[in-house]
Amino acid sequence: MTRKTVFSGLQPTGNIHLGNYLGALRNWVALQDEYDCIYCVVDLHAITVPQDPGEFRADRHEAAKVLMAVGVDPERSLFYFQSQVPHHTELAWILGTITGTGQLNRMTQWKDKADVAGSNLGLYSYPVLMAADILLFRAEAVPVGEDQKQHLELARDLAQRFNARFGDEFPVPDPIIPKRGARVMSLQDPASKMSKSDPDEGSRILVLDDPDTIRRRLKRAVTDSGRDVRYDWEQKPGISNLIEILSLFTGKDIPSIEAEYGEAGYGTFKDVVAEAVVEGLAPIRRAYRDLDDAEGARLMQRGTLDARTRAEGYQQKVRELVGLAD
Repeated sequence: MTRKTVFSGLQPTGNIHLGNYLGALRNWVALQDEYDCIYCVVDLHAITVPQDPGEFRADRHEAAKVLMAVGVDPERSLFYFQSQVPHHTELAWILGTITGTGQLNRMTQWKDKADVAGSNLGLYSYPVLMAADILLFRAEAVPVGEDQKQHLELARDLAQRFNARFGDEFPVPDPIIPKRGARVMSLQDPASKMSKSDPDEGSRILVLDDPDTIRRRLKRAVTDSGRDVRYDWEQKPGISNLIEILSLFTGKDIPSIEAEYGEAGYGTFKDVVAEAVVEGLAPIRRAYRDLDDAEGARLMQRGTLDARTRAEGYQQKVRELVGLAD
């Protein structure tokens, strides 16, 4: 039985945090068991905001290494740097010619980023490149969070529009939305998602943080009035966020956690959550330390070559359909 193809990408940053891991990356790893997975470091997307070139170069390789440490296996998945496979941008240009500006004007994320970094064409056309990322390898499914649904809808729309105009070429990709862990909130502001761009480092836990840092940040996590450990996002968003994190790391359901720790008090409960996170992230830290930088670079080079070969076959079909192939 042929396995369905899944695509996803992550922007390069050394600040891969708990929200990334629980909300997306752990799911990436699990998907490798049942799908033909294609994962990449989407470094072209990252340069839509200013970057220091030297730091950015290091961040790209750091992100790849962290993803491998998390469990993205280059022996089981196609894994590479987006910028090293030019077919992404070629397909993005072709798809851009059938994308209405009205659709792009309705995109919300570029407006948010433009407020911070200033507007540019890259930010504006970012969703078209994301659609090309997904469609290039004919992905049939895409793991997405709630904030990425709009971008996937554009990819689905462009696949249908291309197929109607030029011939049935692209599958219309379906979303894979994790039932749990799609939103991990800031430790300092549980009304906001945990974010790598938050200037308060105490708002997040990085997957490579040492145990003392993890314990310290969870001890300082914002909680709520009262002392009962109860799952209630309206009245107790801070403690509810910690309950979610503990549930995701231990596999215990939320009612069981409430029953066990309901009267324990916030201090004791934070200690329990901290130890679960320390233990859960320990294998990632070990795998990261054990992965040699040169070996990581070699695996990415191999993945890039494989991706280029595979992409060329697919992209040639697109060129033929739109009249660009002689």
